Order: sequence, then structure tokens, then C-alpha cells
Amino acid sequence: MKNPEPAKKSETVKVAIRCRPLNSEEKKNNNKKCVFFDIQRGEISVKNFSAENEAPRIFYFDRVYDDTTKQETIFNESALPIINEVIKGYNGTMFAYGQTGTGKTFTMTGKDEPELKGIIPRSFESIFSLIKGTYQTNFLIRVSFLEIYNEEVRDLLSKNEKQKLDIREDPETGFFVKDLSSFVVKSPGDMTKLLEVGQSHRVVGGHEMNSESSRSHSIFTIIVDNSTVDEKGVQHICMGKLNLVDLAGSERQSKTGATGLRQVEATKINLSLSALGKVISALVSDKETHIPYRDSKLTKLLSDSLGGNSKTIMIANVGPSDFNYDETVNTLRYANRAKSIKNTPKINEDPKDAMIRQYQDELNKLKQELADQMKGIDGKGMVGGKIIDEKIIKIENKDKLKEMEDKINKEKENIKLMSEQEKKELEEKINLAEDEKLKYLEKLQEKQAEQEEHNKNKEKILQKLKSKF
Repeated sequence: MKNPEPAKKSETVKVAIRCRPLNSEEKKNNNKKCVFFDIQRGEISVKNFSAENEAPRIFYFDRVYDDTTKQETIFNESALPIINEVIKGYNGTMFAYGQTGTGKTFTMTGKDEPELKGIIPRSFESIFSLIKGTYQTNFLIRVSFLEIYNEEVRDLLSKNEKQKLDIREDPETGFFVKDLSSFVVKSPGDMTKLLEVGQSHRVVGGHEMNSESSRSHSIFTIIVDNSTVDEKGVQHICMGKLNLVDLAGSERQSKTGATGLRQVEATKINLSLSALGKVISALVSDKETHIPYRDSKLTKLLSDSLGGNSKTIMIANVGPSDFNYDETVNTLRYANRAKSIKNTPKINEDPKDAMIRQYQDELNKLKQELADQMKGIDGKGMVGGKIIDEKIIKIENKDKLKEMEDKINKEKENIKLMSEQEKKELEEKINLAEDEKLKYLEKLQEKQAEQEEHNKNKEKILQKLKSKF
């Protein structure tokens, strides 16, 4: 049975910029700080000291964070709003992007000290804090953890973490990883243990710019299933999914000094990030009709997060040193394009619940339209100072109600093909929608009768006045 498509509301990907402090090597080399912030305005400017007459490059983003910003602030402002939506049944994605050594893993994972915890461990605590005390809703929380290393997908929570997994495509839900393990968790501690296990299996390696550089992209996924029973005892189910993504950093071999295996890894990393850049460019282009999600495994797995069904934030990390001026500007250009990407997030709910939600939204919209029209009509057929034709309003309202009635009748025919239990549940919900429609139709008729009576009284008074002259 094909259910009606819900109205699609688009929203742009949110983009934040974070800058780390100058590191010891940069201070030793007397590198200058070339990145400056106006946090209130969301402004970041980059000064090229090798071209003194060149004006600073200026960019604007949803949020900007300088090198003094605390982990807690970034989480509360940029991450927590998405977690709140995931609990309601939306998909959410948070990912860190940037040059190698700019602090992406610190932003996402952080350190063991409480004040230095990153977005991922803070998300664990927040999810369980948000669902605690929600007595009318039952929750089931599952997690998975994977990495993409040299264009190979590995399950970081598997007993055989070296095993290569395949990415498949479902016509309804999109790309997924076949045979990826998933674990039910009951506390933030359970999640933390699984994160630690996965991180111990992740590939890292050192080079001249980062002694512990991530050599892979990782995606830690939290799935929140929730089931709510309404006042009539009918169960409603929805599922929120949160992707927490730590991307490997882009690299220049001339600066990292990478050779051998490290150079091969860097080539694969740069190719996948280039594919991600092409996807972003295609999504914001007025001319492109093809989005190259299939060009890499990373873009396949992020297809829902960029241009799809997700509430997404990118946190682009940059370094402050003038030594990395070109890389910083490139990162900001990349991020600047990303903030124009439009997603169409929707609650992942049972199809029958989605259908009833749409009917209810349409009824509420119609109710508001009718109320506005009846409120504006005065005795002279005026709305907002303009003459209107009441017959046209009646016909339009009748057509809208007829359209809804046809939808409901069509669904009544379709439920004959359902099981008895599904039929019973859906009939109850559709009858509620129909009852609501009939009640409001009665109110509309009462209003129209009052208007006609008012007009008759005016006519009688007018006739009496005429008879006196």
C-alpha cells in the first residue's frame, strides 16, 4: 500500500568553524597567528602575511569558535540541538572536517578529563539524560562503529576487525553496510566501553605534522528506537539515527613528509575527501543534476547526511599558523560551500503513523484557513478592506474538504488488504480524522448560517428605513 508523501520541509546544513591554539612546533618556528574571530557575528578572517597589501579573507558561518572555546560550549551550542531531534525520531549527523593536525579527533572524542571530553562521549551522557523520566515512551538504543581505511570498510566492534565489509543499497533506505555488528546499550558506560574497543582497533600513524594522525574515516552510529502508546492504547513507533563522524585529515606530502605506507594512506584519504568535495559542489550547483555519491565509500555512507534525510552539522577545524595559510583558506572555502546544502529531514516513523500525521496537519491547516476567512468577513463581504465573494470561499472550502474526504475513502479501500489488527488500528485513526473534519464542517455551516441571519436582519432594517421616506 502506498501512503501519501508528507510535505517536505528543507533546511540547510549547519556549519561551525573551530581553531586550535598554536602548537609547540609552530611557536618554536616563530609562526604567526593569521586567523582572527568575531564570535558574535560568526565571522572569521584570515590574513596572508606574505602579501602585505592583500586584504584579509573574510567568511561567515553559523558558529565560530576560537582557540579559547571550551569543549562544553561547542557541544551545547552545536551538538545538543541535533541530539534533541534524534530523540524525536529524526536522523542527525555531526562530522569534523579539516587539514591533518587541526584537532578533529579532539573535537569529536576529546580526552579522558571531564572538561576535555569531546562531542561523542558527551552525546552518550545527553541521550540517556534526555530519555530518563520519559515514562510514556520505551526506548531501545543500539550502536555500531566502523572505519573506512584505504577505501575498505571495517567493523571496529567485530571480533575480526580486519574483515572487509560491503556497502549495499536499499531502494527505500539508501546505502548500508552489510553484516555490520550492532550492540544494544543500557547506559553511557556501555557506549564508552564500545567506543574504547573500537578506537583501539582504529588505524593511526605518525608523520611530521601529527604524531597520532587518524589514517581512516570513522563513523560511530547511535540508533534510538522509541515506542509510545497514546491515550487510546495505540502504539506509535519511530527511530532516530545519529552519525558521529571523525574524518581523516587532508594532507600535503610536501609538509607531512609521508612515505611508503603513510603516503599510500594519504593518497586514499585525499581521494575520498576530494569525492566528498565534488558531492558538496554538485549539491549547491544550479547546473548539476547528478550527485556523485557513488564515487567513494565515504560519500555513499554520507549520502543521507548531505542532501538527504538528516539534520547535519559540519565542524570545520583549522590551524592558526600562517605556515598553513593556504590549507586554512581551502578548508574555509570548502565549509562555505557546505552551508548552502539543503536537506529534507523527516521523522522516521511507522508508515501508518506518518499518514495520520499528514491528515492531521492538513486538517489543522484547513481549520486555520477557514478561521482566518470567517474572522475577516464583515457584513459587507469585506476581508482586510477588500470586497470578496462568499460563494467563492464556500466553493474553495468545499473542494478542500472533498479532497480530504476522497483521500480518507481511498485509504478505507486500501485497508481491506491489511491484517485485521492493522485494519482495526487504521480505521480508528481514520475515523478520528473524519470526525474532526465533520465537526469543523458543522462549525463552518453554523458560521455561514449566522452570517446569512445577520444579512437578513440588515435587509429588514433597511426596508423599514425606506418605508419611512
